[in-house]
Parts: sequence; structure tokens; C-alpha cells
Amino acid sequence: MGHIGFYGLDESDLEKVFRLPTTTFIGGSETALPLKEIIRRLEMAYCQHIGVEFMFINDLEQCQWIRQKFEVPGVMQFDLEEKRTLLARMVRSTRFEEFLQKKWSAEKRFGLEGCESLIPALKTIIDKSSESGVENIVMGMPHRGRLNVLANVIRKELEQIFCQFDSKLEAADEGSGDVKYHLGMYHRRINRVTDRNITLSLMANPSHLEAVDPVVQGKVKAEQFYCGDNDGKRVMSILLHGDAAFAGQGVVYETFHLSHLPSYTTHGTVHVVVNNQIGFTTDPRVARSSPYPTDVARVVNAPIFHVNADDPEAVIYVCKVAAEWRATFHKDVVVDLVCYRRMGSQRDGRADIKKQKPVLQKYAEKLIAEGAVSRQEYEEEIAKYDKICEEAYNRSKDEKILHIKHWLDSPWPGFFTLDGQPKAMSCPSTGLTEEMLNHIGGVASSVPVEDFTIHGGLSRILKSRGEMIRNRTVDWALGEYMAFGSLLQEGTHIRLSGQDVERGTFSHRHHVLHDQNVDKRICIPMNHLAPDQAPYTVCNSSLSEYGVLGFELGFAMASPNALILWEAQFGDFHNTAQCIIDQFICPGQAKWVRQNGIVLLLPHGMEGMGPEHSSARPERFLQMCNDDPDVMPSLTEDFAVRQLYDCNWIVVNCSSPGNYFHVLRRQILLPFRKPLIVFTPKSLLRLPEARSSFDMMLPGTQFQRLIPEGGLASQSPEEVKRLIFCSGKIYYELVKERKNRGMESTVAIARMEQLSPFPFDQVKAESELYANADVVWCQEEHKNQGYYDYVKPRIRTTIQRAKPVW
Repeated sequence: MGHIGFYGLDESDLEKVFRLPTTTFIGGSETALPLKEIIRRLEMAYCQHIGVEFMFINDLEQCQWIRQKFEVPGVMQFDLEEKRTLLARMVRSTRFEEFLQKKWSAEKRFGLEGCESLIPALKTIIDKSSESGVENIVMGMPHRGRLNVLANVIRKELEQIFCQFDSKLEAADEGSGDVKYHLGMYHRRINRVTDRNITLSLMANPSHLEAVDPVVQGKVKAEQFYCGDNDGKRVMSILLHGDAAFAGQGVVYETFHLSHLPSYTTHGTVHVVVNNQIGFTTDPRVARSSPYPTDVARVVNAPIFHVNADDPEAVIYVCKVAAEWRATFHKDVVVDLVCYRRMGSQRDGRADIKKQKPVLQKYAEKLIAEGAVSRQEYEEEIAKYDKICEEAYNRSKDEKILHIKHWLDSPWPGFFTLDGQPKAMSCPSTGLTEEMLNHIGGVASSVPVEDFTIHGGLSRILKSRGEMIRNRTVDWALGEYMAFGSLLQEGTHIRLSGQDVERGTFSHRHHVLHDQNVDKRICIPMNHLAPDQAPYTVCNSSLSEYGVLGFELGFAMASPNALILWEAQFGDFHNTAQCIIDQFICPGQAKWVRQNGIVLLLPHGMEGMGPEHSSARPERFLQMCNDDPDVMPSLTEDFAVRQLYDCNWIVVNCSSPGNYFHVLRRQILLPFRKPLIVFTPKSLLRLPEARSSFDMMLPGTQFQRLIPEGGLASQSPEEVKRLIFCSGKIYYELVKERKNRGMESTVAIARMEQLSPFPFDQVKAESELYANADVVWCQEEHKNQGYYDYVKPRIRTTIQRAKPVW
């Protein structure tokens, strides 16, 4: 008791009775206690197996709520039933790991040994959340413990897990490589504790730890959106983390910072950190600069519960509190399971860990001593689960193939078939009637709400839009408006997100009007198109690319009947989201067997911003396309759609707003989903020549993969000396130069609007038309950038001409 002297007290004061302040709950029903008892009770609350960080929360009600959960005497009581359930869950968790160890001792298993109480922890969070009305839980987690979570939390059939250890197993569907640590899963079942239906899904994730965090949040947001769950009472997320990754990966911070933004909040996430105090083989002293791995959560005032994972009852208690916190305050909360790694490389503690009794044994002995369970019952529980594992193992040997369809985290029932048959490989015309174009144009150039005062400068913009509609033309912003507006009226939800997308980085879009007289009063004209239209969500994002693109990708996974777009402020900013592009979007179908129709809008054009800021790096996207440059495909009737079906993503650079309009509509009208990468213009947004007539957008019209020469040169093709292929904005500069030099009948210029998959058929037709011309590719980017290295071998494959000029 030596420390009491610090407060000006001495030994005799320990017997003195003190009045308790109203901010504490340690007295229970008593209002005063002797100092000795006060100290004892505070030590019981805060100095045992649970450590609570919450004093930084600047909300008295929330702090008092937490105090009440930990200070009231005897608050951590469990009845017999709860203890027995907990023991059974510990048995499953532990024996599952031991079974894997026994059968596949040489395989990398990313085992949970040392943190077996994670399984009851998760099950408690799910039980408690189900009790408060949650019907759908989306989870994201790294490799460690994943198989155990699949088996014992999501209740994946054990044989489906075990058969993946068989090296001879062939995947029936496409899926490729190390799937058992990466693939997700979706399962609807009855929660035994609450007798309510619950849907659990675990998202597929790459080896990049924490990359799945924003993807989970995006999917949860979409599920909430589609079922009208505006406050997150029915759908929620649980994220699992490793201690080293939680502290080390910046995307964790980016994801936390989405937690309270109106268009991104999922109304509270329960984070569980498996803190085995080591990152693969790296000691915490060299892995982070702050005392706890969970310190990043303090930035959003999330309470943090540290708990000794060797005390299963304490673990269960904090998980209950965490789930209740989320249900009460709809804010994030962190459970830090402080444990150790039994197998592996904790150098200093290895001897101590060997001596450490496994947690199941410790807990079983405690319950047997209490008389809560007999040794025989405990041994029967173990034998029962071991038998389940053995039987599943024997069944797993019969699995000749791995069915990836069992491993989808977001199935799209009914999307790929029509009346029970696979959909036809075709795409209808993406054009619209004149009437529809005029109707959408009318909304785009007006303020559809009464008594709404807009900015004077905006009045001029809307007026000039009205002029354009009267002249039957659209510029870039109007072309986009036509695509969005028509899809919304056809029932397709649209979500456009990114930095400054509401106005547009280049002040061209103006999708949200702000009342100049009433603060925060806004109008989104696109939501006033028709009474039964789908909703349009347009939202300026936080200044994060990695987190936000991951979020939008997750949102797009939830349903195929939505157009989800992410726009980079400048195209080069996608490089801070490179992980999402490289790991999820590019190989998504091959690795995760998942289609995704997300659209990336990347402003591109060498317009004086320097070599890096001007460029959206088209060469990177083209380098990651899966088509073969050296094989001329057979040009069947459905070639164009079949090509899209076979590609991993679509890369376009539209030179006209009409074509941009078509490619956006095609994205939804196709019978399948592929990511779409669009290099969007800057100067063309306002270039008078870069406008499209309504005629380009009427019924019967469609996206042009290549726009052929349509001027003088096309009237006498045999006279043409040179055929130039190009893409995007440089077309307009070439046309101008051709006119200045008086070469309009001798030079033909073709625009390649879709770069990948490559329009072999149309390049062939164009080159055959100008049989006497030499062929040139022209681009404004350096030779080692842009499209050059991609188109060169493909044009060569198409044109068996003696000497193309490069």
C-alpha cells in the first residue's frame, strides 16, 4: 500500500469510509465504502484479466455505460449453461487445430494455437448481435485461424476444407492457387442460441493483410442499402486483425476514417485483434512505435478492450460488451485478444510457452473443480468432435474435384441464367429514344425543386446545357448524365464516389446543387427523373484512395444490378490504391471466381501537369490484360461480346461523349460483369469539337470499339497514303494538323476507343480498306508508356503487311 502516501494518505486512512462519487459503479447499491475496499474493488475491475481503454472518449454517457459494464460488483457471472457452451466451443476450436496438426503436420496451416478462445469470442459476438436483431454478418480476416473460423463459426462442411489439402485435387471451376487461405464463403443458417436466421459471409482476401477491411465495409454498406437498413440494425461487419498488421498497415486508418462518414458508415464494426505479440517472425519492438497495436483505433474514439485470451470467461464477457456497445451506440469497438503463438518463432518466450498449459486444459480443469462439468462429460465432448473430424476426413477423400461454387462470399442468384438457361452472348443496342434524351436533358439543365436558389455561375452552366439539348448535342458531362439518367429510370442503382465527384474535379459535373440561402440544403436533380426510378448516390469521399476504392469494390460485389463507379481526382492517383487494383480487380475472376462490374474513371492526358501527374498510366492496365497479342482470333458473329466475356477487364479511352454514354450503358446491359477502366479526358470536357449529336445515341446505335475515318479520305481510300491509328484526345490535334497541311484526302485517322479486348476485326477491316497506305500508331505519351507496347504486336498480328511504319 506504499503508493497511498503519494496522495497524502497513510495506513490509518485505509479503514476510513469515503463517499463514492456518482461517476463510479464499484459500490453497487452502496454509496460509501472504506478506502481499503474501494482500492480492492477498483483492482478487481481494472487490474485482472481485462484492461479497458476508454478515458479518451469525450462523451459522458458512453464512458458511464462502459464503467457500469466493468465496475458493478459481480457483473461477470456466468450460469451453468453458458459455461458448458463455452467449454464445448473451446473443445471444437482446440481439437480442430490438433486434427490439422496430426494429419498435415508438414503443411503451412496458419494455425490458431495459442489463441483458441477466438472461436468462442466470435460466436459470442454473433449470438449477442443476433439477439439484438442482426440478420446478416459480413466478416473479413487474415490467414491465421481462417480454417478454424470457416469450420467452427461459419460451419463450412469439414470435408470441403480437408479436401483442399489434397495436392492432386483439381478445381472444377476456374479458381487458381492457394485457395484455402483466400477464398470466402456465404452461409445462411439458424443461430442455435437465438433461434433466428443469420447469414454469415467471410470475404475472399489476398495475402495483403488488412486489404480486405474496406472491401468488407463496402459490401456491408451495400447490403444495408438494398434492404433499407438505414441505421445498421440488421447488417453488420466483424473484422479480424493480426497485431502487427493492425498497427502497420495504413489502410486500417483509412478504413477507420470512413466509419462516420454519411455515405460510407456501416454504423459500427466489431474489430477483433489476435494479438500473439509477433508478426510472422518480427518482434513488436521493431514493428510499431506506440505501446499497443490497437492505438490506431483511438483516432475515432473507439473503446478498446484488452483481454487475456487464456481466460475464456473474460474473453466471452468483453465480446458480449463489445456487441452490446455496437448495438447501443453504433460505433466501432476493438477487442484485443492478448495471447501467444504456440507454434512458431517467439524466441524469448519459447521455453515459457512450452510450460504454458493449453487454454482448453486450464479451463476444463477449472470447470471440473467447480463441478460445472464432470471429467467424463469433458472427455465425451472431445471424443464426439474428434469423431466428426475423422468422418469428414474420410469423406473428403472421395472429393475428386473442388467446387468453387461452395466458396462464394456474395452469390448473385438468378443473374447468370434466364428461364433456367445460361444467358445468350449478346448485348442489345444501348441507344435511347429522342424523347428520353430530351427528358433527361431537361432535368440536367433545370432545378427540379421549388424555392431553391442556385449560384449565379451555375445558372449560366444550366442555361448552356439547355441550349445544347435544343441543338440535339451533348458534351462530356451531358453524355454521362444521359447514361446515368437512363439506367436509373430502368431500375439500376448508381453510386459514384471519389474525391470531388459531386461537382467534378474539373467543374464539369454539378450533380449536387446547393441552396445559396439555406445551409446544407441540397438537390440532386438526377433523383427527380421519374417516380419509380432507382436511387442515385453521388458522394465526395474522404481523401483516401486505397480505402475508398476497396469500399466501392465491396459495394459492387453485393449486387450485379448496380453501376458502381470510382473516379480518381487525377488518373495517377490510382497508384495509392494499387493494391486493390492488382489483387482484387485485375485477377478477380481467375483467383476469386468472382465477377465484378466496378468502373474506374481515370482522368488522363499529357496536359502540362508533368510526366507523372498527367498520366493515368494506361500501360500498367494494358500490361495486366489477359488477351494474347500473337493470335488472331476467329471472327465469329458474337466475337465482340465473346471477347468481353473472356477478358479479365475492359480498358477504354473514349474520344466522344456519345461513345462514353454507350460504354457506361453497355456495362449494365451485358449478360455478365467485368471491371471497366475508362481513361477520361480533361481538355475534351469542354472542347467544342468533342461533342456528340443525339444521332449517335438513338435506338439501334451502340458503343463503337473503333471509330473509322469518316471524312474525305474514306471517299477515295485508294488515294490514301497513310492510315493513322490513335486513341483519345490526340485525335483532335491530328485532325487539326491534317487540315492545316491540306492532307485530308491522303491521310486517314482511325480512333481506337476500346483498347482491350483488342478490336482485331475492325483494325483488319480498316487496314484492308486503305490497302495502299502505310500504317502508323500515334500517341502523345512516351514510347515506353501509353498504348504503344500493347497495340504494336496486336496490329502486327492483324495486318500481315510487309512493312508497317512505327
